[in-house]
Amino acid sequence: VPANHLQRVLWAEADRMGSLVVNEESFDSERDVVKEELRQRVLASPYGRLFFFYLPQVNYDVHPYGRPGIGSIEDLDAATVEDVRAFHALYYRPDNAVLVVSGNFDQAQLDAWVDQYFGDISHPDRPIPRDYPTEPEHTQPREYTVYAPNVPLPAVMISYPQPASTDPDIPVLMVIDGILATGENSRLYNSLVYDQQIAAQVFTNLEATQDPGAYGVFAIMSEGQTAEAGQAALAAQIARLRDAPVTQAELDEAKNEIVTATLQQRETAEGRADELADAVIRYGDAAYADRLLAAVQSTTAADVQRVARRIFNENHRAVVRYLPQTEGQTGDTIRTSPRIQARTINIPASEIPTFTLAPEGQREQPPAAGTPIDARIPATSQRTLANGVRVIVAPNRALPLISADLRIASGGSSDPADRAGLASLTGDLLTRGTATRSATDIASQIESLGASISSGAGVDSSAVSLQTRSDRVDEAFTVFADVVRNPAFASEELDRAKSQALDGLQVALSQPGSIGGFAMTRAVYGMNPYGLIASPTSIGAITHDDMANYHHSYWRPDNAVLVITGDVSAEEGFALAERFFGDWARPSSPLPARPDASAHAAAPRTIVVDLPDTGQAAVSMGLRGVSRTDADYFPLLVANNVLGGGYSARLNYEIRIRRGLSYGAGSSMQARMAPGPIVASAQTRNDAAVQVYELMRAEIQRIASEPVPVAELTSRKAVIIGGFGRQIETTAGLAGQISTLALYGLPPERLGTFVADVSAVTPEQAQTAARTYFDANRADVVVVGDARHFYDGLHRLRPNAERIPVSELNLDTESLR
Repeated sequence: VPANHLQRVLWAEADRMGSLVVNEESFDSERDVVKEELRQRVLASPYGRLFFFYLPQVNYDVHPYGRPGIGSIEDLDAATVEDVRAFHALYYRPDNAVLVVSGNFDQAQLDAWVDQYFGDISHPDRPIPRDYPTEPEHTQPREYTVYAPNVPLPAVMISYPQPASTDPDIPVLMVIDGILATGENSRLYNSLVYDQQIAAQVFTNLEATQDPGAYGVFAIMSEGQTAEAGQAALAAQIARLRDAPVTQAELDEAKNEIVTATLQQRETAEGRADELADAVIRYGDAAYADRLLAAVQSTTAADVQRVARRIFNENHRAVVRYLPQTEGQTGDTIRTSPRIQARTINIPASEIPTFTLAPEGQREQPPAAGTPIDARIPATSQRTLANGVRVIVAPNRALPLISADLRIASGGSSDPADRAGLASLTGDLLTRGTATRSATDIASQIESLGASISSGAGVDSSAVSLQTRSDRVDEAFTVFADVVRNPAFASEELDRAKSQALDGLQVALSQPGSIGGFAMTRAVYGMNPYGLIASPTSIGAITHDDMANYHHSYWRPDNAVLVITGDVSAEEGFALAERFFGDWARPSSPLPARPDASAHAAAPRTIVVDLPDTGQAAVSMGLRGVSRTDADYFPLLVANNVLGGGYSARLNYEIRIRRGLSYGAGSSMQARMAPGPIVASAQTRNDAAVQVYELMRAEIQRIASEPVPVAELTSRKAVIIGGFGRQIETTAGLAGQISTLALYGLPPERLGTFVADVSAVTPEQAQTAARTYFDANRADVVVVGDARHFYDGLHRLRPNAERIPVSELNLDTESLR
């Protein structure tokens, strides 16, 4: 939260702990919200059942960890208001809570506020139950084959019991997890994704739990590959780790990555608070976080093999092969073990406090917010190299971390119409091999430093980003500069990248939200440069020469800005830039003109994409907004935040809080070189899609026609200012913000005026912006879901509704058919 809102937050949290109001209306609404969360995250997600249901269910016979935390529709329907009140009375109490405050505050003032708001909250005499049954040792492996709807690619999970978070082998398991799955130099990625090319994704699930938990190893297979092949490949890597010592290089790399990740977490106030609170809750000692890191650093190869042998016991293994459901298939049934008993909360009703909401005029008002505090933004220094690279350095010596962001002012909008995805694929290939380094060399050299490098493209720009510890900056910059300047675009890497892109697209085209995003892009922009969408056809058409030409034309020093932030002085940053990019030759040919993205689709559309049997519908409304340099940028930013910028914004309030129709509703605003899109969106159950559309439309009309109350405007400004503070809290976030400003021709000093620019927006300016840009009659509407539940109702409201079966969706045409 913004530092000037600390008192309000403490007041609210104490009020919630001491006198929570739970009535039938709020209970029914929130229960519906959780149902929508379950539909969105589990039932509508292709692999949601595997992660949220099957991982816990196959690993526990008696411990309550075997019950999926999100529950089921039946569980939620069975819950009552009295259950919630009893749970709150038993667990939400001062002697079961840890309060951590991290960031910008006065200690004496904080102590006074904590005493004022929390000091009088009493705690019951009844004990908090801690006695959970011990999970018996599994004596034989378990294997299941299950089928699920809307699964684009087969998947497989192999899981094993893991020790509790207080077990001394947990730091070693963290190192094991790093060797197996962290980064592109990990064993799983190298083997299954890169070498064998049988998996589209590989990952693990290591979650520290107070009681013994479950460690999961996952693979989502590539097109044409089987879950059985994935199981064999995962098992081979697990056996290799268990049966043979790891190398010293692998051990050092995993430790370096953990150290860097810990430092990155500690960059933010939230990260520091989370780490401290977790240490106190799990271990009773805030200093444990440092001891855990020390234990990681002292881990040996012998420790790794010993713990791998302990964890990866084949008699303890559980395997789930997760396959697309087609007609007539029957698989194994996985359910929560009937031996897992639900805990009954036996508190006499007379001892459970019940609170009622006071009438509107009698409610206690929150403390007034303090004066907004400007974000702490490091001073920046700028210099332009002789070849045209613009260099901006922002020193911050708080932690030994450095981030670098090299951004070019060309992105997906520069793609040829029949090569949509070219900028993105070119960016991806930068880190997959240079004239002197292979893809595996790059991954090994970067990850051995505990560093990370990423590359890609957005709509207006492309970038390569580097995060490294400052004591490794020279080695990291050597690789960083090489991938920017000398990509090889080797044919085998291009084939591999295209295959992975197509697998990713296949997964995206099974998800209502992703499909909705594609359709809305086309609806708002048609076939103009902002409307291009990478498709199987366009990706398949991209060649080595296309990428080499794109790189030569756009990846050039006079089209680049390099931002360096963190543990570096201005002169040290300029020296790095000169040493690694000073001799980067500028082509003699002129820089291509920027594409004209000002055109837009002629008339609003209503697009329905029919995705049969999917668990939810994605509903969205789209409009054109402003460019980043438009005078209306800040008024529209504030107006959009009123509409849909967070939990208490209007869309979420009407759709989630009041009616429980969605896990979350909101609106996004993208300001680009040319006017970017504004999109209101929510996911809901299929039969509520029309109602959600009507609520969206009503809120868009309301903000366009009615003045925003001053109190509401002030609240939404605070949300924007708080979010901005979090964005620039890390070296990487700061580098990204500065390079984005540079992309749009704005000086880095504009970061320093952001809070003032937001605060200065008047109600009249916000109203004018809303009236200008939020015209519901000009909005495009996209609904993706099981259309048999909502199409007729939507068509009655919008007779121009087009129904496109997902099997006929064509991303290469303006009509999408």
